[in-house]
Amino acid sequence: MLEPSHNDELPPIPGKRYFTIGEVSELCSVKPHVLRYWEQEFPQLKPVKRRGNRRYYQRDDVLTIRQIRALLYDQGYTIGGARLQMQSDAEGGEEASDKQLLTKMIADLEDVLEVLKS
Repeated sequence: MLEPSHNDELPPIPGKRYFTIGEVSELCSVKPHVLRYWEQEFPQLKPVKRRGNRRYYQRDDVLTIRQIRALLYDQGYTIGGARLQMQSDAEGGEEASDKQLLTKMIADLEDVLEVLKS
């Protein structure tokens, strides 16, 4: 799940536990209504819902959204094609988990870099 070139332009993900839909919208350059739509289309996207039905996304959700965004916007997949690709990545076993581990390591390193810059 190496992020394609356009995702490199996205801001680093802060070291927080939960993110609001507005924060995720900015982190992923996707409007909130698109995020709500993707929740219906991609079963792996399940933000925690709290009082007032407010959504709180975790770091894994943000990484998943960036992967979906890359598939749709950078690689030209349709919603159905991206859904199939995400499912095959999840079922891909070792290769998919290696990619997820690599993506997490990249995100963690981005966070470290951000701390070092400040």
